[in-house]
Amino acid sequence: MKIVFFDAKDYDQASFESTLPRWREAHPDAPEMSFLFYDTRLSLSTAELARGAQVVCVFVNDLIDRELVGVLEGMGVRLIALRCAGYNNVDIEACYGHLHVVRVPAYSPYAVAEHAMALLMTSIRRIHKAYIRTRDFNFSLSGLTGFDFHGKTVGVVGTGKIGACFINICRGFGMHILAFDKFPNPQLAAEGVEYVSLETLWARSDIISFHCPLTDETHHLVNAASIAQMKKGVVLINTSRGALIDSEDLLEGIKSRQIGAACLDVYEEESNVFFHDFSGHIVADDTLARLISMPNVIVTSHQAFLTQEALANIAETTLDNILSFHTLGYSPNELCYKCGKLETCPRSHQEKCF
Repeated sequence: MKIVFFDAKDYDQASFESTLPRWREAHPDAPEMSFLFYDTRLSLSTAELARGAQVVCVFVNDLIDRELVGVLEGMGVRLIALRCAGYNNVDIEACYGHLHVVRVPAYSPYAVAEHAMALLMTSIRRIHKAYIRTRDFNFSLSGLTGFDFHGKTVGVVGTGKIGACFINICRGFGMHILAFDKFPNPQLAAEGVEYVSLETLWARSDIISFHCPLTDETHHLVNAASIAQMKKGVVLINTSRGALIDSEDLLEGIKSRQIGAACLDVYEEESNVFFHDFSGHIVADDTLARLISMPNVIVTSHQAFLTQEALANIAETTLDNILSFHTLGYSPNELCYKCGKLETCPRSHQEKCF
């Protein structure tokens, strides 16, 4: 079985190649697999690289639209294996009846939740600024005043596995938790997490962290109108998907001092910038350049997932997904359009869904 990886970095190749021997021991009847790794993203101009492959393995910035689905199907590709949980970059409706799509629903919720807290601590306690100063032997504390997390109210939008992990971290700091989710987590509710409306969460939260998928409903969830409802000086954290936040409105909120700080691991136009080295070059994205120039904004380049444990889990789950598809014709982690909500399709629905 030939598997072609797109947008693959050195850490992707290392994790899959190191995981494969151990995975084979646990699955001795698995078919032989050959890997081809390409740094380039999957697009119409690079699709030819997938010729002869049964599986293409892609990441968050590989945009798979209706036209590309037709090209891949014509080449004999049968499965799109996402190395991530989010799937807003794939036209699931276009894939229906043509290509199967699988994802990694939970690789390491701890990795993302811990990175969100790391961004928050770095921003509020000015750790990044202190590091730069002391490298120059400047030991002044001027301008480095932060605030205690204990007693602050944090609003968490999305309380799945990652959101739940972030909530548990915040509890350790003695923070009060507000949460919003269309489908509240009953365990968190039983533990005392206060579920409220978005309007209430905007108004009462000192800090807001986003852990929800990008859908039509959540696109630009943070905009001029919602920012106006937030506490003055609110801190925003986004380790989910960039387009949850309208970047231009975010900039205006920062300039008006309505937003006190922004901690961003994602950006809505990141596909042409993130994962690449542009040092020494002029970045054409004026919005991103202005955000990075702000003293109260921290940007990391979609790094939250990047831990040894997460990479190993991504590799193992992806191989499991491919094996399930090979032996059963479907995978428990398959995305299905016909189910209606673009959620992972239950096994029992496969015949009627695909």
